[in-house]
Amino acid sequence: MELCPCVKNILLLDFEGKRVASKYFCDDWPTNGAKETFEKAVFNKTQKTSARSEVEVTMLENNIVVYKFVQDLHFFVTGGEEENEVILATVLQGFFDAVGLLLRGNVEKREALEYLDLILLCIDEIVDGGIILETDANVIVGKVASHSTVAEGLSEQTFSQALATAREHLARSLLK
Repeated sequence: MELCPCVKNILLLDFEGKRVASKYFCDDWPTNGAKETFEKAVFNKTQKTSARSEVEVTMLENNIVVYKFVQDLHFFVTGGEEENEVILATVLQGFFDAVGLLLRGNVEKREALEYLDLILLCIDEIVDGGIILETDANVIVGKVASHSTVAEGLSEQTFSQALATAREHLARSLLK
């Protein structure tokens, strides 16, 4: 028995069971085909439930799967059969709430695809190598926002540098 709770994967699927975002933290599904098969099995087992208001729990292939749906997105967190469902549900709720904050309450597939980079950063801030790092949505969003602000600052700086270089070249060509 491990002392630290571990997450095997975090999945975000659309209303047809297709992958929007996912991250696997163990080798239980070594190939992409195995991962897709597992995702399809999770979706098929849970699609007829109404997990819209609260987190639901199910067992699948000796794994505990906690899940929640909103609009056309299905959120899943998987742990081993010995993991605590409450801890997995807390991870799921943190992920769910963080995505809601990142997408400004407009949690649907189109927005999720538009901001996929932020959702993947969000997963990275929640779990690393299967170890749970953070479950507070506000802290997660703060960390993701700091990463994206740094990236935006770099891209703006690069753009302004490129613009300055272009101006210099134009000025030199006009002076010749």
